Amino acid sequence: MKNRSGLAARLLDIFIIANLAFLALDVFIAHSVNAFDHSAEWIPFYFSLGAPGLLVFTVFTRKKRWKYWCRLGVGWCSICIGVAGMLFHLSSHFFSDLTLQHLVYTAPFVAPLAFTGIGLLLIMNGMIHDADLEWAHWVVFMAGCGWCGNFILSVFDHAQNGFFNPAEWLPVFTSAVAIGCLATLFFVPHHPFFFKFCVAILGINFIVGIAGFFFHLAADLQVPAVEQIDRFLYGAPLFAPLLFPNLSLLAILGIWKLSSRN
Repeated sequence: MKNRSGLAARLLDIFIIANLAFLALDVFIAHSVNAFDHSAEWIPFYFSLGAPGLLVFTVFTRKKRWKYWCRLGVGWCSICIGVAGMLFHLSSHFFSDLTLQHLVYTAPFVAPLAFTGIGLLLIMNGMIHDADLEWAHWVVFMAGCGWCGNFILSVFDHAQNGFFNPAEWLPVFTSAVAIGCLATLFFVPHHPFFFKFCVAILGINFIVGIAGFFFHLAADLQVPAVEQIDRFLYGAPLFAPLLFPNLSLLAILGIWKLSSRN
């Protein structure tokens, strides 16, 4: 792919908008488990419905000042929703009884931080030009943070059934390797071979995520339920494995810009 100035920023915008839109479905399914028991649980859902349309509109507007403040507002709202969501998830059980059991079996506390990560990416993309090396570093850093959260989710999600299937250890291992690769990019001189190695590791994680989606789907279809929708509400989280290909694409975008500067 030819390294044109501004192309990476536009690709990141597409990534951000697509992720925000998809989070609406993910949040709706997750909060439907308790039938949106708390009214605040509707906030991330409605935000994910409206924010993508607003961001798409800013792409086509020529009013730079309005575009800047709109993107900044959406970014900070997303950050606040993510942090507040994490605290709400933790306060459900963990803070009342500080045990590992409550941490594993309560609502996934790192899941809302997806909003925070998207908000930070949105703000960064508007402040730093994608031709700058700093832009690539921030994308790789944010992707690495996402992989850390993905690692935690993989461990806690599969710990709920005691890693019944040995294959459930695979995403834990591959996500840990991805974290190591992205962290290494900040501490060693950049080398073309290592860039290719990182992309290969991310490609493996991409495949692991797609395979995990179908494994979760197969497991959900076997769950006994009165209504079909209950299989996906109370079974294995259907869309959780898709974090692997999602974060792989984000990290590859950052690595592509890093490699173009070497």
